[in-house]
Amino acid sequence: MRLTLRQLDVMVAVARTGSTTEAGRDLSMSQSAVSAALGELESQLGTKVFDRVGKRVVLNDSGRLLLPSARAVLDQLREIEHLFDDGASALRVGASTTVGSYMMPALLGAFQRRWPLAQLELEVENTREVVEAVATYRVDVGFIEGSCHHPELEVRPWLEDELCVVAAPGHPLARQPTSVGALAAARWILREPGSGTRETVDSLLLPHLGAFGSTMHLGNSEGIKRAVAEGMGLSCLSLRVVQDWLDSGRLLRVDSALPRLRRMLFRILPRRKVLSPGLQRFLDHCEQWR
Repeated sequence: MRLTLRQLDVMVAVARTGSTTEAGRDLSMSQSAVSAALGELESQLGTKVFDRVGKRVVLNDSGRLLLPSARAVLDQLREIEHLFDDGASALRVGASTTVGSYMMPALLGAFQRRWPLAQLELEVENTREVVEAVATYRVDVGFIEGSCHHPELEVRPWLEDELCVVAAPGHPLARQPTSVGALAAARWILREPGSGTRETVDSLLLPHLGAFGSTMHLGNSEGIKRAVAEGMGLSCLSLRVVQDWLDSGRLLRVDSALPRLRRMLFRILPRRKVLSPGLQRFLDHCEQWR
């Protein structure tokens, strides 16, 4: 069976007007085209849905059974036709841990306020997992802290982020200028391998320190921040992650001979990704938010 929307539209119009001629006027169709569509509908269904009473057509019992379903289908079609009005969209965003936890809530909140009909899903993983999610089209766009060399992905610089070395107020290196040698000998609390933050910390610090004295690995920046505040070691984290605890005095920024530590955050998309209007609005928003 292959019913068409045109046939259902004709059937509903004829039921409303009681006339194939009047239905044709409403639908901008000839009377013969209306009659043909109605005949095709009844042929497909294997039953008549109207009784012909002189020049009038009246729904029979089969027609009365069909009419509510036909109207529902046509109403759903009209909803689909207007689905993307007023900025409606359904976007899936992937973000590595620091970006997802400390930047995306404000960014997504601002977008939602501007486009209330937008549906947003956020997946927060480490950089390696976000790259995989974007490459397999599980998410529409990704924001990462580490480098990406996937051949199927377009990688663009998005936002500069500053990192800093932090310690608990009672740590021996917290309240005095610290040599590179002292930093190298200290105990460090770092993200796990595969994390964009860990990759960046290694690339920024190891050329100066040579190696870390000893390390402890934790899977998220919030856990590291708390461990550092308990005096368990030093860490190098995004200033966005620790700024609130620096302001409150729970952490101190270590004064060292290291240069200023900066990294670039990146936006990644599949090279062959079709940019829907909703996704393009979101990408524009991310550039403006930056």
